[in-house]
Amino acid sequence: MKLLRHGTAGSEKPGLLHTDGTIRDLTGLVPDIGGGVLSDPGLAMLRGVDAGALPVVDASTRLGPCVAGTGKFICIGLNYADHAAESGMAVPPEPVIFMKATSAICGPNDPIIIPRGSQKTDWEVELAVIIGTRAKYVSEADAMAHVAGFAVANDVSERAFQAERAGQWTKGKSCDNFGQIGPWLVTRDEVANPQALDMWLTVNGEKMQNGSTRTMVYGVAHLVSYLSQFMTLHPGDVISTGTPPGVGLGQKPPRYLKAGDVVELGIAGLGQQRQDVIADS
Repeated sequence: MKLLRHGTAGSEKPGLLHTDGTIRDLTGLVPDIGGGVLSDPGLAMLRGVDAGALPVVDASTRLGPCVAGTGKFICIGLNYADHAAESGMAVPPEPVIFMKATSAICGPNDPIIIPRGSQKTDWEVELAVIIGTRAKYVSEADAMAHVAGFAVANDVSERAFQAERAGQWTKGKSCDNFGQIGPWLVTRDEVANPQALDMWLTVNGEKMQNGSTRTMVYGVAHLVSYLSQFMTLHPGDVISTGTPPGVGLGQKPPRYLKAGDVVELGIAGLGQQRQDVIADS
């Protein structure tokens, strides 16, 4: 299934993408795409719904982030060997973990907002993992059973805020609209191998990132297990698993976003996003 949320920001309703390409409304069947709905029983219930009988949502309706109730937005740094190389950094001996504020989360086609004082706003196409059931001290062998599904994420970053000012990376990752997620939450049964997904990103139509989850250093099952040793993962938590090479920081010379740019990105089978770049007011 491809689950989604539609409507104005802060008032999104649950929905799904029907096989005929239309968006169908799930209002009244589930409260939202979050919580217990993300469990195996919750997803099984939705699979039993006759999608063709559900109300059709106007195709022009805004799509919101595809998961609700995210308590933690966990990011993994330098998780692609080829991206670590372009960043001039060594492949880490363990996953590099940092947090992105949940207030950064927005819809897949909501604009990228360049924050005040920014000179180095950058792009990062990433595979997002959405947790479906509570995970604490889980083994790698059992980890995937705790995953509801996958989505496209843009881990937008302000490199000067992230690396050139004192402190940790969080402030360079957490600005408003620095976390587009969606368009859909694709349930794990529809993703045969999350370690074999092509991914891409363009800026103004120019291909900047053209990678694959095959080059991830630490795979999805390992990351879910690893994180669960340090923190309990809850339904709706998002793990953004790192980016392949081609970010603005890695260009020669470096290239960053400016107002008026258009960013498009996608992952095979998970859909795509489009974002206008605007300056914060």
